[in-house]
Amino acid sequence: MVRKARVDMKRKAPAPLKLGITELSPSLEELHEFIDWMPYFNAWEFSGRFPDLLSDPTKGPEARKLWSDTQTLLKQLMDEKWLAPKGVIGLFPARSLGDAIALESDDNNQVVLLHCLRQQKSREDLASHSLADFIDERDDYLGAFAVTAGHGIDEHIRRFEADHDDYNAIILKALADRFAEAFAEWAHKKVRCELWGYAADEALDNEALIREKYQGIRPAPGYPSCPDHRLKLVIWELLNAEETIDVTLTESLAMWPTASVSGFYFSHPQSRYFTLGRIDKDQIEEYANAREESIDENETWLAPVLGY
Repeated sequence: MVRKARVDMKRKAPAPLKLGITELSPSLEELHEFIDWMPYFNAWEFSGRFPDLLSDPTKGPEARKLWSDTQTLLKQLMDEKWLAPKGVIGLFPARSLGDAIALESDDNNQVVLLHCLRQQKSREDLASHSLADFIDERDDYLGAFAVTAGHGIDEHIRRFEADHDDYNAIILKALADRFAEAFAEWAHKKVRCELWGYAADEALDNEALIREKYQGIRPAPGYPSCPDHRLKLVIWELLNAEETIDVTLTESLAMWPTASVSGFYFSHPQSRYFTLGRIDKDQIEEYANAREESIDENETWLAPVLGY
């Protein structure tokens, strides 16, 4: 039997200081402070912790060369403003409806439903989580965001490729990805401290941000807590992201430009990331029915998490 997680709604965050849509266009200098460099080195197949790996007796020389080359290109990128970060966030009234979340959008108080999945394969002594558990049944709020650091990159990628300089082309693409993730971190802090304001006194350095020591989470569609990429369609509907920041979704719901990040903001202090795990056919049937779609369509989109 699935046991729903207990969340103390007396501890939920207060109402946001600024409801609705906010557009963001931070400078590269602002975002640079929020970069987590470890995933950058992971992308180049370096293991270990940054900056320790720079002094590693085996990996150090190659890692230091990459770091030096990266800093050279990074300086030029920032000095000449190759990238133009753009983002949009929205904070909306919300309430939970079982395993779904109802949001009131800016569009004439239209109600948008966000259907969530629940863990099925859990130990008997542990509760099964759904993102809907972190939203109260009334008088609560949920955020959504989409940010990109990919605008402006194409002409420089084409120039590198025309010169057969694949190395710097790859560095530039990886840097754009790091700026997009830094943008997501920067925007989340702005939400916590200013726009929602439930953590106005937060004083965390970048290391603490990387370790997610703040209150709240920002789960992204396609990741373990919400593996259904179609939840991006809800974000795009709420934020009008294609028109506002010129980020589109492909047929497979990948974001374009690729150096883009989107997701939701949950503020409850007990909200946490979790891995959904495998789900059984009865939940697929319930989920498809709630979305008013065929079972086959949902099995296709959720194939990676099917337990049958």
